[in-house]
Amino acid sequence: MIRKNLYKYITIFNYAEDGINIYFPDLPGCFSCADTYKEAIKNAKEAMGLHLWSMEKDNDFIPKPSSLKNIKLKNNEVAKTIKLFMPLVRKRINKNN
Repeated sequence: MIRKNLYKYITIFNYAEDGINIYFPDLPGCFSCADTYKEAIKNAKEAMGLHLWSMEKDNDFIPKPSSLKNIKLKNNEVAKTIKLFMPLVRKRINKNN
């Protein structure tokens, strides 16, 4: 498997009464939540980094990102593309293991 240095995936921020639920249509099982938009961006990057690191480690297939035009949103949802530089994520995770 080829490990990429830069990943870009669409993130969906679902605004609910109790906060923001975060999910990635192309990365099943990758979820997070937050109270504010700023926190949602930070948590989305962290969740995506850990998820992709785990997929790389397990030699799992990493899907190509969907196009934003193919994403169907609900009224309470906003889509954002999250970019993640994986060498920093790998370094931080491997340092703590």
